[in-house]
Amino acid sequence: MAGKVYELVASAVADIGNGAKIAVGGFGLCGIPDALIEAIAATDATDLEVFSNNCGVDDHGLGILLAIGRIRRVTASYVGENKEFARQYLAGELEVELTPQGTLAERLRAGGTGIPAFFTPAGVGSPIADGGMPWRYNVDGTIALASPPKETRVFGSKRYVLEEAINADYALVHAELGDTEGNLVFDKTAMNFNPLAAMAGRVTVAQVERLVEPGEIDPAAVHLPGVFVQRIVHTGPQNKRIEKRTVSAGGRA
Repeated sequence: MAGKVYELVASAVADIGNGAKIAVGGFGLCGIPDALIEAIAATDATDLEVFSNNCGVDDHGLGILLAIGRIRRVTASYVGENKEFARQYLAGELEVELTPQGTLAERLRAGGTGIPAFFTPAGVGSPIADGGMPWRYNVDGTIALASPPKETRVFGSKRYVLEEAINADYALVHAELGDTEGNLVFDKTAMNFNPLAAMAGRVTVAQVERLVEPGEIDPAAVHLPGVFVQRIVHTGPQNKRIEKRTVSAGGRA
């Protein structure tokens, strides 16, 4: 290790232990920190609490950690294409806090900017604000733990609900390009949740496809400054996965 750069992926996540709170970037399977997730799966870390837009698929991304029973709680906006995620939730094996997608993004951003909470109109008049959302089920299908009601206030003539920021012990992100100081550039859809997750982590670990020296990235092109990144590891080109591949039957359009 030299500065922020780690030679081995395993070394970059070696201190992530039982019960750690982890913010994970990516959108669907786009821009997910797959190498970092696989490295955690190779450790004994368990009872993890994860903040992520979704939880991968059954055999890829966070789905790997789910399948081996390492995740205790998930805060997400989308169950996605993960059958094991749904099975564990409905069987009472996994605690799940579903939250509106924009609210999740803002909770991560708020955590990174030192804002403890904020008011939003999203979810007002629904169980998101009123409480009663099933966070965990009993094995018989009854609700073991439900969400509490949240504070609401009126600004002008409109009601808003109070949402608390997310502060994670670690953040795992994937970037197309990074320098050894941790300045990162994300590619297209990978911009979704990666910068925000990185901001929310006390220790942020970035896997990058290309690693360059400081000064080689135009400062105007930097999406996330290195002040938010504590560790960086060069993992090379990522094998891109698609959640649902749809192709035409052939012939003329």
